[in-house]
Amino acid sequence: MEDKAMSMLKVAIVTGAGQGIGFEICKYLALDGVIVFLNDIDPALTFQAVAAIQEETSGTCLPLVGDCSEVQFIQTMVDAAVSQFGRLDIVIANAGITLYGDFFTYTPEAFFKVMQVNLGGTFFLAQAAANVMKTQSWGGTLLFMSSVTGHQAHKNLAAYGMSKAALEMLAKNLVLEISPYNINVNTIAPGATQTERTMDDPGYKDTWSKLTPMGRPAQVSDIAHTALFLVSDRAKHITGQSIVVDGGWTCISPNP
Repeated sequence: MEDKAMSMLKVAIVTGAGQGIGFEICKYLALDGVIVFLNDIDPALTFQAVAAIQEETSGTCLPLVGDCSEVQFIQTMVDAAVSQFGRLDIVIANAGITLYGDFFTYTPEAFFKVMQVNLGGTFFLAQAAANVMKTQSWGGTLLFMSSVTGHQAHKNLAAYGMSKAALEMLAKNLVLEISPYNINVNTIAPGATQTERTMDDPGYKDTWSKLTPMGRPAQVSDIAHTALFLVSDRAKHITGQSIVVDGGWTCISPNP
């Protein structure tokens, strides 16, 4: 029974995936034959992304529109995967928000919003997914999206960096809880990455090309390739770890 289950198509949920890193991860998963549930809070962006992935990969990509920081919707996402396909193999908590602000004037509203999305959304998605995965003899895989700001200080990103560092500690702690059920958990900490959002800054590429030892900021494909490895069967003995994908920036850490 276990061999048959393992040979079936895997099912994944990726949050905050309407564009950027999350979208690229969904695309690579679909290309790899994984059934992907793509979540985003923006309906138009969600359906546009799903259509693009289906056209480009001929894979199975399904939309889940909603706020992945809300516990009730988190359970809805997990239930959708299990009810339609009877399993949940991969969950990637990619969604996050960055709210810049000076520490001396940072508002409670901004602070708790960052914590709700970045920490609460990840924690309760991991909880809901693990409660399904623990019933599967083959277990499953969790992946969290951290940041180099969880390793090195950035001005005006105290709350954001704090939330990302906490995600890496969450992954370490969950090793104690979920390893007996054949569930592994890791984080990726991207550095400067060219996405739709950063491309709006005309100086972004030049600035980070000068600051990055490898001579360029990351492409979304750099992060997606790392994610694909960490959620694959080839990485099942890797757990509680954080992989920094930043072209060497954290080794020297100059700020822009």
